[in-house]
Amino acid sequence: MKEYDLIVIGTGSGMNYVSSIKERFPDFKIAVIDKDEPGGICLTRGCIPSKLLLYPAELLRTIETAGKFGIDVQIRNIDFKSIMKRMNTKISRDISNIQEDLPHNPDFDYYKEIAEFVSPYTMKIGNETIKGKMFFLCSGSKPLIPDINGLNATGYLTSDTVLKMTELPESIAIIGGGYIAAEYGHFFSAMGSRVTIIGRNPKFIPDEEPEISMLAKKVMSGNMNILTSLEVLEVARDTSGKKVITAKERDSGKEVVVTAEEILVATGRAPNTDILHPERAGIKTDSNGWIEVNDYLETSQKDVWAFGDANGKYLFKHVANYESTVVFHNAILKKNVKVYYHAVPHAVFSYPEIASVGLKEKEAIEMYGEENVLIGFKMYENTAKGVVMDVKDFFVKVILEKSTSRILGAHIIGPYASILIQEIINLMYVPEEKADPITQGMHIHPSLSEVVEKAFYSLMPPEHYHHVLGEMGLDV
Repeated sequence: MKEYDLIVIGTGSGMNYVSSIKERFPDFKIAVIDKDEPGGICLTRGCIPSKLLLYPAELLRTIETAGKFGIDVQIRNIDFKSIMKRMNTKISRDISNIQEDLPHNPDFDYYKEIAEFVSPYTMKIGNETIKGKMFFLCSGSKPLIPDINGLNATGYLTSDTVLKMTELPESIAIIGGGYIAAEYGHFFSAMGSRVTIIGRNPKFIPDEEPEISMLAKKVMSGNMNILTSLEVLEVARDTSGKKVITAKERDSGKEVVVTAEEILVATGRAPNTDILHPERAGIKTDSNGWIEVNDYLETSQKDVWAFGDANGKYLFKHVANYESTVVFHNAILKKNVKVYYHAVPHAVFSYPEIASVGLKEKEAIEMYGEENVLIGFKMYENTAKGVVMDVKDFFVKVILEKSTSRILGAHIIGPYASILIQEIINLMYVPEEKADPITQGMHIHPSLSEVVEKAFYSLMPPEHYHHVLGEMGLDV
């Protein structure tokens, strides 16, 4: 039986410090295990391939606005096969480069097999059993498939299998109303499909601020049909071969039927612990199967660490990279570094784009009290660049602690939201966490970044802010 000093499950963020570990400890015996194509979910079937599809969709939607600037353009053809081929070619090339390197890397033994625990610190890999003194569990996640009558028999796509498509469906129904549904709804509608999104939650993209969810639904409904508060009951095929989804309104019980050529299930992510079997190793999981970790990312079993999607906290690549650094310091350098999730950012690459970091307004008020919270708000159209771009209704919202002027959160909907918010994110990672560099620093005029600056100059109590929202028809 082979014994290792470190066993790494997954070739995504779990690989970040393998070379550094080997440099510090040349005699360290390391095993790297991954049943899937190497590179992790982000590269193989997540962030990167999806954004290779979403950028052409963004271009199409942008071109469609040319007419209001006096530019007469016509989109003659959208080559769906070419767009999919470009994405798959780039991803396959990167995967192949990693695949070629892994088996020959002298720093570790590479196993392209399913790994499962059989007892504490002991794993079965294919027909082989190995032991480890330390483990990095970066086992990722998979699409969550709801238990819907007839779904398996009818057939469906997921965010994994959608990447293998070569033909554009005339119509597609997306079950789920979160960020995956928003992004792929944007993609397929821009490509020319008739899109229907079927969300269970009363809000579209429910993890965003209510007013952002409302505005996103309002704007995106111009390109697709967005249904919320629906419980899907069953899926079947009609006599023509189309897929028929039967749902009911959660409040009224009224039946709703949606017919489409294809179905995409985008109802969230699930852990891979059913394959890994951490319970056999004395590693605790929560009620949903995510691996439980402490503030240092160590599991219930000493020297076994879980990060990235495996612990289910924040399913973002940038969080996995951050957590890999924490684990390196704690597991290898023997420091005591706690994870600090006060400013976890994310973006939804829909059209319009959405970006968020830190606390939402409700959370801030619950933690600090309404009297100690200020809201900064500015609309794109109230800046010179916003006027130039002729963008309407989009905005920047910032949340501050009144007594300290500390930034608690920020939320943006509109063009380049993921870029604009970075100015705020960076300040949330300095000791003071204040907006002084934004308000005191020069902003190029006229640039879109002025909307961020002006939001911090437009602070008001939450009550006043909601009065403003009410005038916009966005208060809930």
